[in-house]
Amino acid sequence: MKIINEENQAVIKSWCNNPEEGAVNQARNLASLPFLFKHVALMPDTHQGYGMPIGGVIATKNVVIPNAVGVDIGCGMCAVKTTLKDITTEQLKQIFGGSKEYKGGIRSSIPVGRNHQSKKQDAVLMPQVSQTEFNEDDMNVPNVLLYPIISREYNSALKQLGTLGGGNHFIEIQKGSDDYIWIMIHSGSRNLGFTVAKHYNKVAQDLCKKWYSNIPEFKGEDGLAFLPVNTKEGKNYIREMNYCLEFALANRRLMMDRVIDSFHSVIDCKKTIANSTDMINIHHNYATLENHFGENVWVHRKGATSAKEGQVGIIPGSQGTASYIVSGLGNRDSFESCSHGAGRKMSRTKAKNELNLDDEIKQMDEQGILHSLRNKSNLDEAPSAYKDINVVMEEQKDLVEIVVELKPLGVIKG
Repeated sequence: MKIINEENQAVIKSWCNNPEEGAVNQARNLASLPFLFKHVALMPDTHQGYGMPIGGVIATKNVVIPNAVGVDIGCGMCAVKTTLKDITTEQLKQIFGGSKEYKGGIRSSIPVGRNHQSKKQDAVLMPQVSQTEFNEDDMNVPNVLLYPIISREYNSALKQLGTLGGGNHFIEIQKGSDDYIWIMIHSGSRNLGFTVAKHYNKVAQDLCKKWYSNIPEFKGEDGLAFLPVNTKEGKNYIREMNYCLEFALANRRLMMDRVIDSFHSVIDCKKTIANSTDMINIHHNYATLENHFGENVWVHRKGATSAKEGQVGIIPGSQGTASYIVSGLGNRDSFESCSHGAGRKMSRTKAKNELNLDDEIKQMDEQGILHSLRNKSNLDEAPSAYKDINVVMEEQKDLVEIVVELKPLGVIKG
């Protein structure tokens, strides 16, 4: 762990031994906040984000910071261990589907990128709220006074349920060091969470200007504008953020069930693979009230996951490298957290401009991975755009222990 201790600010504890300067500068801004509790923690996958670095963890007293949660509220990972020990490339191609040779499959049942469902999904799959929190005229839609953004976006969200999204979101079939085939999905709260995040960051910015708050200057969408948790705006954000966490879980659960259905259509395994009720789930963009160092504080994990002692977690690599099922060690200095993945080494623009498409394709073809690299526009998700997952895991040996190593067999990217 690297310690950055500067005058007139809190300590920064970095599990990344060589953090980029942009991330460190953002950590310095966090370390100067008057309501920061104890210190700033940077995970080994840390890199610059909006306002707060990705792979950052902070605790605050009585305030929440929308940009310290991020725009994809509840983004996270889920994984299911099957009882299959072998799967052929042809079976994988059939399960993936969406080709002239193999129609149907995952690509036909799960929209990716900016695509949504053509029809609204069943409202019973949506997060449930208490009976008193529904609109009187529509018992499916949360109350507009308590959930102003959710209620407005609810019907649109019904078409986003069970969709992957773009960027670094993925569906991956893997072979574990435990000799079993695994299914892993990375996705979030889609446009619902994005809209909630943008709305409340703007509300926080407007209020901080009104209050002349002593926070680092923000420009546009950046910054660390905050909401006191005892205000109407703070309570609404927390309520809607938690709804987005549940929506992100419901989204991953529906996709996992449909991936498993695609397995069943190809392999006679009705009793071999269960369903999403057996899956591991963990999210990495959220704020929650926890007790640390004897005090109740709001822990913000942005691109970081909870790693309480014995807690099962998921740390993915890139589509050409290993991922890990881990067990948390409950390290107090990290606010019982760990990395959410390998972390970007290159910006999306830099990766597209500098990486060699043929080299990246060759790297995965030689491993026999069914991958999603087709052209230069996909290079932002090439393995070389990410940090070395082996280094990342080495740097957090005091945060988690590895339970299962997972090697990619086939990947669908958003």
